[in-house]
Amino acid sequence: MKPHPDWKLMEELLKPVREYQQLAKKHGIADIFQDNGGKLLQVALLLGLKVLPGREGNDAVDENGKEYELKSVNTDLTKSFSTHHHINPTILAKYRKVDWIFAVYCGIELQAIYRVTPQDLAVFYDRWELKWTESGGKDINNPKIPLAFVIQKGELLYGAPPTPRAVEGPAKEAGKEQPEF
Repeated sequence: MKPHPDWKLMEELLKPVREYQQLAKKHGIADIFQDNGGKLLQVALLLGLKVLPGREGNDAVDENGKEYELKSVNTDLTKSFSTHHHINPTILAKYRKVDWIFAVYCGIELQAIYRVTPQDLAVFYDRWELKWTESGGKDINNPKIPLAFVIQKGELLYGAPPTPRAVEGPAKEAGKEQPEF
């Protein structure tokens, strides 16, 4: 096999990406291409947050020691935020203690950042806890928080509110889905 004609361009573009990865490592992010690492770094630096190590606790902490759960959405792909693959009372107890930071992207462009309090998110926590109990203790797989809810209840920390099309429009164009690898 021979390389695609764009291979040389790809090699040139990787030079600044490697610098980006070095910056991310400095801030505790092992891979900018995994788990929204590049977006997490952008939000953390913009808000002055420190990324917390590990996958079990909250995502970041501010200079005063207040912890946050961080989520991002790409409005080109979906109109809601993913949460956790195993929602249960232990996870919900953790969530009930911290504000959430929601970053809204259009592709790779940051549009807005919102903060939502645990009190405002309680409507979801209560619903999920009831569902967990009624299912006999079966963990809930990744329930969503709608972008429209975040815009309505959240405090805008950065950017401008997304356009109605970004919030309510089609999530994906037919035939334009990204291939799975």
